[in-house]
Amino acid sequence: MAKEECKALLDALSKVTACYRHLVLTVGGAADSQELREELKKSRRKAQELAGVTRTKLTAALRDKALSREERPEFERLWVIFSACLEILESDMRRALELGQAFPLHVPKKPLIQTGLSGSTSGVAARAMSVQNMKYEAEANIDVLDLTDLEQEIGQVGEMIYEMEMKVNVPRWTVEAKQDPGAELNSNLSGGASSLGGVSGVENKSLCDPSRVLAGIIFTAVLLMAIALAVCVAKLS
Repeated sequence: MAKEECKALLDALSKVTACYRHLVLTVGGAADSQELREELKKSRRKAQELAGVTRTKLTAALRDKALSREERPEFERLWVIFSACLEILESDMRRALELGQAFPLHVPKKPLIQTGLSGSTSGVAARAMSVQNMKYEAEANIDVLDLTDLEQEIGQVGEMIYEMEMKVNVPRWTVEAKQDPGAELNSNLSGGASSLGGVSGVENKSLCDPSRVLAGIIFTAVLLMAIALAVCVAKLS
């Protein structure tokens, strides 16, 4: 039950982290707005909430002396995934801070970053954070107040990562993947190659059809005779 619960928490954390990254990429662009800044704040705080619960569950499991040898590798793999999610979240939070400082919301300006994204981003946030129904509350100075909170929260996430490394020592290079690197890509390529091989085999069979070979010989002979007659007529004229 603990393993399945940790997997569910990690799945939710991954979705919210991906949502947060999508929203960060729109800061300073055509889709930037006060609502976007509010969704940024709520999505990152949701991610931190999930991270706190996930850390507690995984730490307790990995420090449990009764954990069997068969289960430990799976929990260590989940721990590595969790660590990667936290590092991505911290990196995106730093990027959001830099963009927020570079593009204050309530200063009249034209979007300087051509992100290629336009329109509302609330749909993406709503899908990723459907676990909890969050209401939008506008704040007049959100781009000023929130940046101060963001700086503090970046420090908190950094402390969380440091504490994780101190409490549970799981070197990433010791964790074995469930499949070889690029296994999925190789399977797709092999599938494509086999299908191409099948097509080429059919084509080879069709090219080696005796009736087609005979027709090709006759066509070539007729073409050579036509060329010879044309040369003769040219010389006589």
